[in-house]
Amino acid sequence: MPELKFNVMNVLKNNVQLIGHLGMEVEIKDLDSGNKVANVRMATNDYYTNAKGEKVEDTQWHNLVAWGKIADWMNQLLTKGSEVLVQGKLVHRNYETEKGETRSVSEIIVRDFMKITRKKENE
Repeated sequence: MPELKFNVMNVLKNNVQLIGHLGMEVEIKDLDSGNKVANVRMATNDYYTNAKGEKVEDTQWHNLVAWGKIADWMNQLLTKGSEVLVQGKLVHRNYETEKGETRSVSEIIVRDFMKITRKKENE
């Protein structure tokens, strides 16, 4: 049996895959270090039937962060409303506002993505 060249468990420990629609244009920044970072918010929708028999839509918003070439590609290929599959890792971090308040944020650090294009019904 061939030996694996990477540790599968490390890859799977913190792995997130989502399919949703972008709620804004990709915001890209060139950093002083020469690297690029892209930020965008994505909505995912889930549907269920409540106890009254009513169909309910549950929308969750996710903060996506991409670095380097992935940031460039997202900026070039995606626009507000694009349906996209993203794969990455979930990160929680704290930061301090200009007023000195501590805030928490959860983000998906994008490792890979794919724009989803669906055929229109009349095609």
